[in-house]
Amino acid sequence: MFPADYVVFDIETTGLDPRNDEIIEIGAIRVRNDQVVAEFEKLIKPSKPISSFITKLTGITNEDLIDAQDIEEVLPDFLNFVGEDIVMGHNVNFDLSFIKDKSLKHLGVVFENRYADTLYISRSFYKGFKHHRLCDLAIRFNIDQDVAHRALADVYTTYKAYLHMKKEKQ
Repeated sequence: MFPADYVVFDIETTGLDPRNDEIIEIGAIRVRNDQVVAEFEKLIKPSKPISSFITKLTGITNEDLIDAQDIEEVLPDFLNFVGEDIVMGHNVNFDLSFIKDKSLKHLGVVFENRYADTLYISRSFYKGFKHHRLCDLAIRFNIDQDVAHRALADVYTTYKAYLHMKKEKQ
């Protein structure tokens, strides 16, 4: 139930629909025996300017993305980083829907890795808690969250929350 080897990842996007919206950032860490051994972080140039709402939410500006790589360049690097590992995230189905859609659309690759979801774990173990958002877990487990809605920062918050839940339940 609690793997020790996995990749925690998060994405930032231009919207909520994987068919019509784009990934603008991917962050990930490779974990072995519950210790971080590698990081991955890339901005991705979208096909059109991002909205002011997305800039306010993520802090990512259109200027930040001018020199970013295209999805066709970043996605193969990300998939190579992940390999066949279990992937983990908070509300990971959202992120996976984008990774699966973009992998098939841009690379002709079906992404089928097993996954673990810290949102599901939290809801399963802490049924009495009203909210299970990542920011709620950060507060509950006293995790410093300097930056929210940036991929790598959210990855580290997810990783730390997972370790807290794993320790409590084992």
